[in-house]
Amino acid sequence: MKIIINGKQEKAKEGITIKEFFGNLGLDSTRVAVELNKEIVRKSEYSETILKDGDTLEIVSFVGGG
Repeated sequence: MKIIINGKQEKAKEGITIKEFFGNLGLDSTRVAVELNKEIVRKSEYSETILKDGDTLEIVSFVGGG
């Protein structure tokens, strides 16, 4: 299936959750904010939210520094 991440088309397997998808991308799901189809997704829902063909994800990573 195809999904859009930050404006870029990506492929993902059917039935994958946001948390699993982040693992495939090597992203730390604890340091990001996610919007799925213009709705904010709570971190507690990452492992329950299944992505579907045509979904749009916006991902913002938090970076510390000084």
